Amino acid sequence: MNERRPLNESYEALPSHDSDALTSVDQVVATKPSTIRWVFFGPDGLRAGWSILVFIALIFGFFKGVTALNNVVHLFPNGGPPKTGVPLSFLVAAESVPIIGTLLVTWIMSRIERRPVGVYGLGGQRKLSRLLAGLAWGVACLSLLVLILWKAGLLVIDSRLLFGSSLFQLGAVWLGGFLLVGVQEEYLNRGYLQYTLSRGLSGFYGWAFKTRHSAALGFWTSAVVISILFGLGHGKNPGESPIGLLSAAIVALVFCLSLWRTGSLWWAIGFHAAWDWAQSFLYGVADSGLMMQHHLLATHPLGKPILSGGATGPEGSIFILLIFALIVAVILLTLPRTNEGYLAISAQRIEPWPRSVSGE
Repeated sequence: MNERRPLNESYEALPSHDSDALTSVDQVVATKPSTIRWVFFGPDGLRAGWSILVFIALIFGFFKGVTALNNVVHLFPNGGPPKTGVPLSFLVAAESVPIIGTLLVTWIMSRIERRPVGVYGLGGQRKLSRLLAGLAWGVACLSLLVLILWKAGLLVIDSRLLFGSSLFQLGAVWLGGFLLVGVQEEYLNRGYLQYTLSRGLSGFYGWAFKTRHSAALGFWTSAVVISILFGLGHGKNPGESPIGLLSAAIVALVFCLSLWRTGSLWWAIGFHAAWDWAQSFLYGVADSGLMMQHHLLATHPLGKPILSGGATGPEGSIFILLIFALIVAVILLTLPRTNEGYLAISAQRIEPWPRSVSGE
């Protein structure tokens, strides 16, 4: 006959085997994640959707703070670019602040998520060689587009504006300015956001379809979404056209291909910077509807805008589709997939969160 124990008897009075059983039960209860933890945390820590919301909130807060400070001390120009052409000082000011904000917020998110900041696009090996290769191909591909327009009578070269030492000095400083543009636009659009949205969508595809291609599906779905938003973001530029918006979205998707192949943004940063530099400084054509001050050549478009690009510049010409096909071929032939590719980076398990937080 079993002995009845008082209800208020302590656990210490139980036999040792009963204590072990209770300890095991306590461990199971402790390791089982609560509903709140499950909503906010997954196997990789903070879930991607919440991470993106935190990132956007921090970026928004940073720019709000900078705007409030600038209203007091007036460090940076307010309003849009001058109609007479964008000066270098405006370009540097317009790009430096977003770069600082993007770098800072991305670093904060890397600490929150316990990941090396390099996984968001600025890590990897051969940074300089890929940057230089991107610079070279950017000038070459834009030059080919300008050559096509010129030979077809759709672009007229009026005169040369720079000579002597000023040519090299202005060329160098404008290249530095457009490197800022390349870093800012690539890192903001295809850095943390691309990585994190890919992470979330990959998890969804793996859960919903049980496919081994979930990482690829997640990456390219996020690439399409972000590229469309990138193209639409150019709609506020003066002189932009539907072909120009489509071109911006397509080139963003092409840059995602270089990220997929190499796991880094350095090639895309170089290409982006050189493409803009060649348009704005070297050939003196509009860049997404914007004209820059101090360029080597004075040119103007001729003929139907859908062919010449019109006020948008060469990016508004239908001939740019040929150049995009060439760029894709260049990436596939010169950027072979290695163990540095995006799949290799996304497959890494980096500093997993404790069981008590993530519920792994």
